[in-house]
Amino acid sequence: MCGPDLDRDSTSLDVPAEDYSRTLHDKLDGLRIGLPKEFFGAGLAPDVRAAIDVALKDYEKLGAKLVEISLPRTELAIPVYYIIAPAEASSNLSRFDGVKFGHRADKYGDLLDMYKKTRAEGFGDEVKRRI
Repeated sequence: MCGPDLDRDSTSLDVPAEDYSRTLHDKLDGLRIGLPKEFFGAGLAPDVRAAIDVALKDYEKLGAKLVEISLPRTELAIPVYYIIAPAEASSNLSRFDGVKFGHRADKYGDLLDMYKKTRAEGFGDEVKRRI
């Protein structure tokens, strides 16, 4: 999969995709692959770990060097996500106000009423919960 998904992602840029397939069989000599130790502990399913190990062995055979690294504070990733995601969703969805983009409510009193009714009708429950 490559390239923009303009039908489903309004934040995609319509730019040509690189021809990544031309390098699929190249050697990986000199490539260093960082393996964050925080992601290989408890919680990693054994079958997932086995699949990763197979892929890492293949990378090594192609010449890559595997390097254990540390990404401190990864335990904060989910709490930070729950802080940032609603603000980002609100910002991204603000343009769907019924004025220029998206659904517009049929009956409304004033501009503020149109915004409220348009979003109440046009946004799903999960979107409304998050914003």
